Amino acid sequence: MRYDFYAYMDRMKYIKRWQLMRSVREENVMEHSQCVAIIAHALASIHNEVFGGKADVLKTVLYAIYHETSEVLTGDLPTPIKYYNRNIHGAYKELEKTACERIVSTLPEELQGSVSPYILADEESVEYRLVKAADRMAAYIKCLEELRSGNKEFSKAKKSIEKDLLGRKIPEVDYFFEKFIPSFSLNLDELEVFE
Repeated sequence: MRYDFYAYMDRMKYIKRWQLMRSVREENVMEHSQCVAIIAHALASIHNEVFGGKADVLKTVLYAIYHETSEVLTGDLPTPIKYYNRNIHGAYKELEKTACERIVSTLPEELQGSVSPYILADEESVEYRLVKAADRMAAYIKCLEELRSGNKEFSKAKKSIEKDLLGRKIPEVDYFFEKFIPSFSLNLDELEVFE
């Protein structure tokens, strides 16, 4: 019998993000998910090492890797549409859940239990909260990249996402902003590794 799960996951590279915006460099869901996984790892590490938390780092990273799984069936719905009103947002969340369940069903039954918990995440967990913050942080970093390339199309999105992130009062996010975000506005020659 054929199982399609990993072929579905591989299709993330064909799903474009920021569809309503002109981008200097297009971004796909696969690369976005990798970026979110790196930031989520950082936030979980900050949570544990700086603030004495007990987040499961592996769980956090796996949540991040799979956080856009539904989009291989639904595509990337632009944020202004997704959050236009509660009815649309609620219906879309149900559609995402159904898509995730369908994709999990494309694994052999004996593997579903080891993958499903990371695709159908516990939305009340600290790990999920950190991934949601990492997802927004990745979008913010994309805005910085576009602005650094002279694309002012991302100015409003940058301001909106920054206000949202800092308004959440998440210590791990504030720490990441203070220690790491300034470097994202630098070019390779300005980074210090080769000095």
